[in-house]
Amino acid sequence: MEDLRGIKKAVIEAAESLRDRLVALSDDFYRHPETGLKEKKTSAAMQAFLEDFGFSVTPGIAGMETAFKASYGSGAPVISILAEMDALPSVGHGCGHNIAGTASVGAGAALSIALKRVLKPGRGTVLVLGTPAEELGKGKIEMIKAGVFDGVDTSMMVHGSSKRTVVKHFLGLVRLNFTFHGRSSHASAYPEEGINALDAVILTFNGISALRQQLRTDVRVHGIITDGGKAPNIIPERAGASFYVRSNDLKELESVKQRVINCASGAATSTGCTVEVKEVGDLNAPMKLNHAFIETYRRALDFLGLKEDKQPPEKNVGSSDIGNVSQIIPTIHPHVPIKEGINIHTREFADATVTPDGHRALMEGVKCLGLTAVELLLDPEALEEVKRDFRGSIPPA
Repeated sequence: MEDLRGIKKAVIEAAESLRDRLVALSDDFYRHPETGLKEKKTSAAMQAFLEDFGFSVTPGIAGMETAFKASYGSGAPVISILAEMDALPSVGHGCGHNIAGTASVGAGAALSIALKRVLKPGRGTVLVLGTPAEELGKGKIEMIKAGVFDGVDTSMMVHGSSKRTVVKHFLGLVRLNFTFHGRSSHASAYPEEGINALDAVILTFNGISALRQQLRTDVRVHGIITDGGKAPNIIPERAGASFYVRSNDLKELESVKQRVINCASGAATSTGCTVEVKEVGDLNAPMKLNHAFIETYRRALDFLGLKEDKQPPEKNVGSSDIGNVSQIIPTIHPHVPIKEGINIHTREFADATVTPDGHRALMEGVKCLGLTAVELLLDPEALEEVKRDFRGSIPPA
C-alpha cells in the first residue's frame, strides 16, 4: 500500500494548495446565501471551480436548474461526493452548507490534481453532484428519481457540527397537513349553531400528546397550528395544523404516521368536523449505516492524526434527503467540528463558518473526503467490503 500512501499525501498537498480559493469560496457563499432551488450563483460558482480542474460539468440535471453533475476520469468505480448548497430563510448558512458544499468541490479538485498521472482512462470516476434544496428535503430525491445515482458505487459528504463524528443517524420523515372544516357562527350569540374547527385542531394536539407515552424512543412527532380562525367572536369554520413524523426505520414510520392520522380523524369525529389529510412532499428515508464505509473514513482521520469525538450517533438527530441516497447505495455523512457549543440552524452557527475554526473544519472535510475517495478508487478490496456491508446491512434499529 506504499503507492496508496504516497497518493494520499498528494491529496493532502493538493488540498493545501487550494486552501485560499476554497476559503474565499465558502466565505462568499456565506455573504450571499441562497435558499432551496434558488442557488443560482452558488451552483454556478461551484461548477466554474470544478471546470477549472478538468471536470466535465452538466448543469440543470433532474429537472432542477441548480443541480449539476461534474465528472473527472472515466469508467468504474464511480465515487460520488455530494455538494449541498442551499441556505435557510432569515439565518442564511445556519446549517453550514457553505462549508459542506465547498468541502465537496474542494475534495473533487484535490483528487483531480493528485490523480492526474495515476487514474488511467476507464479505471475510475470522481463524480461531484451538486444537490440543491436539502432544507426542503427534495434535491437528492429528485436526482434519485431521475436516475442520477444509477451506476454510482458510493456517495459521501461532510457536514459542519460542534463535534467530530463519523457515525450519524438520520430519522425518516413524513410531513402531514391537516385541514379541518366545521361551520361558522357568532361565538356569543349563536354558539350552538357552530362547529368549531379549531377545537378539532386542539384535540389533535392533545391526542398526539397522549400518544407520545406509547411511542418508541426514536420516534418524534411535532407540529404547529397553521390556521386558527379569523376572530375570537367567530367560531372557526376552518382550521389547520402541520406535523412532522419521524422514526429511524421505515416500518415504524408508517405505523406512527397512521396513528397520528387517527388522532386527527378522531378529533374530527368528536367535534363534528370533517378533515382533509395531505402528505406533503416526498418521504425522507432513515439513514442506512455502512460500517465498512465508516471505517474507511476513520482511516482518513487516522492518516491526519485526528481523533473522533465520542458522541452517541442517535443524539441530536434530524432528517435529510441523504437518507434516501443511503437506501440505494453505500453512503456516509460524517461531521467536521467547527466549535464546541454551537447548534445548527442558528445565526451563531452561520457566523462561525467564516471564522478560523470554520476554515479549519472546511479543510478537514476536503482532506477526509479526498482520502476516503482515493482509497475506494484505488483499493478494490476496500470498495468491495463497503459493497458487501451494504448488501448485508439493515437500517439502524
